[in-house]
Amino acid sequence: MKDFIMTMPITQELVEKKYHLYHSLINNALGKCFDRESPVMLYAPARYILEGKGKRIRPFLTLLASEAVCGSSEEALNVALAVEILHNFTLIHDDIMDQAELRHGRLTVHKKWNINAAILSGDMMIAYAYELALKAKSNRHPELIHILNDANITICEGQALDMELEEKKETTITDYLDMIAKKTGRLISAALEAGGVAGNATEDQLSALVLFGEKIGRAFQIQDDYLDIMADNGKSGKIVGGDVINGKKTYLLLRSLELTSGAEHDLLNSIIINKGIGAERVPEVKAIYKRCGVLEETAALINRNTEEALTALETLPYAEGREYLQGYANILIKRDF
Repeated sequence: MKDFIMTMPITQELVEKKYHLYHSLINNALGKCFDRESPVMLYAPARYILEGKGKRIRPFLTLLASEAVCGSSEEALNVALAVEILHNFTLIHDDIMDQAELRHGRLTVHKKWNINAAILSGDMMIAYAYELALKAKSNRHPELIHILNDANITICEGQALDMELEEKKETTITDYLDMIAKKTGRLISAALEAGGVAGNATEDQLSALVLFGEKIGRAFQIQDDYLDIMADNGKSGKIVGGDVINGKKTYLLLRSLELTSGAEHDLLNSIIINKGIGAERVPEVKAIYKRCGVLEETAALINRNTEEALTALETLPYAEGREYLQGYANILIKRDF
């Protein structure tokens, strides 16, 4: 896939250095949350999920968004923590619904404790996130709570749509893009929007941050679909073609169904009908993707969304924060793992 490369004074090395600095800051602050010892089955699961190997992408974006609109992230830390805690609440409940046993090589919360403890701890985390947002030094608390509420509702809508898509025999690209926008994209745009509010952004600046989040969120998710079948063995830590093996409806599969006919179309359709395919047939599917042109089309879509995301930031007032956001977006989208 063609890399989208920017020319700017903030180098990738500087972006990575800032990321590691803020990653430590966020993790240290998260480590001070949920410090009550009792009830153990309420607070211990919340601490446990936050101790996992999270990349902290969303809170990092919150801090950078604040820097891009006011030149400082000082007042945005509690908001960033609220966003990350809300994200981890969704992970606990998603793992229950998916009946997942492991997350990043550790037992999921409902397996380490039980389903009731996981649900209750997750519910508590929502309220805790709102309390953190209300601690931000801002006169715009209603906006912050609205953003978190809207993100929470939208994520639930996305999860429900995902469940519905699993059962539908006929799924369109529009259905899929709507689902990922709600399930994955909204919390990314909400993280940026909340950071903007913490930095006292104007309405136009918030619109720019939200558009950036929507576009980069779509690019990021579609790239996950792309890398599932195109990543080198072992780089992703997952089985290459896992989405195909598990019958997951991805952008590549749905679009290739529109581009193929005959035996190729029938093979791709059987992945949906049978809810998966044998691992030995993944190379056949990859060959179809190459022949029908969906790989090139998907790479172009990722790059187009990335360019539109980066362009959206150009009106933000503080160059350093803006360029760190642009630089981090490039790092996310230039993944080859």
